[in-house]
Parts: sequence; C-alpha cells; structure tokens
Amino acid sequence: MSDDIMARVGAAMELDRPEARDALAALWDETGDALPRCAIAHYAADRQDDAEAELAWDERALEAAAGLPAEQRNSFLPSLHLNLGDVHRRLHHVEAAREHLEAARANAHHLPPDEYGAMIRGGIENLARTLGA
Repeated sequence: MSDDIMARVGAAMELDRPEARDALAALWDETGDALPRCAIAHYAADRQDDAEAELAWDERALEAAAGLPAEQRNSFLPSLHLNLGDVHRRLHHVEAAREHLEAARANAHHLPPDEYGAMIRGGIENLARTLGA
C-alpha cells in the first residue's frame, strides 16, 4: 500500500464530512491498488450522509477486497460484511442484512484477539440481536 496514499487517507479523515467525501473520492480515482482502494471505500462509507451512498461505498470496499491476497482479504471481511449488514438493515433489506451477518460470522475467526477484534465481534452480535438472528 502506498504510504503516501494512506497518509492522505488519514488526512482526509480529519476533514469535515463533505470535504472528507471529496478527498476520499479523489483518492479512489487516483489509485488502482486493491489495498488502498479497500481502505478508502471503507472510510468513505462512514462519511456519507445517506444510507444509499454508504451502501455504494461499502460495496466498493468489498469488491476491492476481492483483489487482495487471502490473508489481507480475510482480515477485512468481518468488518466489511458487518458494515454491509448494518446498512442493509437500515435500508430495510432484511434478507441482504442477514446474508452479510452470516458472512461476517463465518469470517470472524480471522479477527485478531485484541480490542479491534472484540469491537467487530461485538458489532456482529449487536447486528444479530437487532435482526433477531
């Protein structure tokens, strides 16, 4: 991953939402590498004001992750599927939300045994409770 691109992603995350969206979209257009594209889309989804736009960026992140080596891809999948499940839930796409919940659960064993892993596992369980799954 380009250190320059990731430094610029970090800087974009410090901006106000509209400026961050613009900066992240420009970075997305600038790079074709899977790892920074996955990170850019993952962060861009969080900066959207509506769920449809968030869904589009979450889908881009998942698509970009497909181009990663297995170890990297596997480390992203629980979080990517959790985010997709949550946004589908908010859009009342219950079946899609459940499919992504199950994908997040199926990939949760790739999460590290640290604070980040615990946060994502907790998010998966919260989504499961919300969906009654």
